Amino acid sequence: MPRYNYRARTSEGQLIQGEVDAEDQRRAAAYVLDLGATPLSLEQAGHEKFSASMDVGQLIGRYLKRPIPLNDLIIFARHFRSLLHAGVPVIRAIRGLAENAQQERLKEALLSIANNLGGGSALAESMNQHRDVFPPLFIHMMRVGEQSGQLENALTQMADNLEQERVTRERIKSALRYPMFVLIAILGAFIVVNIFVIPTFADLFENLDTELPLATRALLATSGFTQRYGILMLALTAGGILLLRYYLRGGRGRLQWDRFKLNIPIAGGVMRRALLARFTRTFAMALRAGVPLLTAIDTVADATDNRYISQGIRGLRSGIERGESLHSVCKRSDLFTPMVLQMLAVGEETGQLADLMDQVADFYEREVDEDLKRLPSYIEPIMIGFIGLLVLVLAAGIFMPIWQMSSAF
Repeated sequence: MPRYNYRARTSEGQLIQGEVDAEDQRRAAAYVLDLGATPLSLEQAGHEKFSASMDVGQLIGRYLKRPIPLNDLIIFARHFRSLLHAGVPVIRAIRGLAENAQQERLKEALLSIANNLGGGSALAESMNQHRDVFPPLFIHMMRVGEQSGQLENALTQMADNLEQERVTRERIKSALRYPMFVLIAILGAFIVVNIFVIPTFADLFENLDTELPLATRALLATSGFTQRYGILMLALTAGGILLLRYYLRGGRGRLQWDRFKLNIPIAGGVMRRALLARFTRTFAMALRAGVPLLTAIDTVADATDNRYISQGIRGLRSGIERGESLHSVCKRSDLFTPMVLQMLAVGEETGQLADLMDQVADFYEREVDEDLKRLPSYIEPIMIGFIGLLVLVLAAGIFMPIWQMSSAF
């Protein structure tokens, strides 16, 4: 689905800009009008282009630049929420946070945002100009908070999401720390054996009258290939990583990657439940604030931070425009679990859709938390099995011919 960049002006005269996924320019314009704004420009987004004049250092830095640490974003979100709750004006709060920011990039971005707010820009649109600092989810959540009038709740939810992501990363690192240390040692030994040890034994193995075992033949072939093409393999690997990152930043690449992530064994189910929790929580916040249903769907779609899910949620719009119920179009989309569909049906019948969506979010958030606690028990056996396989190949490839040679005497 194409992505369009838009610039528009609200009824209060505020200039906003952003992007939207839509089937055509007409639907993109309808999305902007639903925001209560008048479109000034609407252009289809293009991919980044490589050019001969592009500086290599800038190119590498663009794709390998380290993101702002999660802890800094969590502290910013919580402090920003606290200042707003205390009645501090937005611009003054952001300038104060900029003065205390530890990261120079974050400080520069916050000062720029404060200046843009002083010029009449919206908060989300000002953040959108600093995507190297704020992740897309953060920007979209701020847009939902602004449109619903619940910026404090949006900041709280964003801080909780970032905290959950930080805990997830720490749990994964904890589960992988020992296996990764052993794996690196085994891979290092594998490289040393391939380059220095196996060539020493190659002549000896070739003089044996018996046929070499499959593991030994594989090691000999791998050793020869590594010695001849090792540097080329490193260069191709580095180039492949850069090209992959470039492709995944494009519309089609990002869509395919986001869809693939949801089908990964074990992890895919956890991510899908986390996305459903995020969608239902944000959807409830928008409905409770009185945001129109069609506008809420378009706005909340971006807050999922998954291009595949976002495209599916936006696809609900056409059915609702034809007069179908939210439950029926969601059921036909195959994006939602039976529990979400049941809650949607009950919520539409009782008029308590926002409350039921909050209950769904609570349920999935608890499930995701339990899944993350069990994550190390899933990862460790896989890593240990892979390490055991490497050890088995090395041992079989080196010692089996020696055993054959000793038995011949």
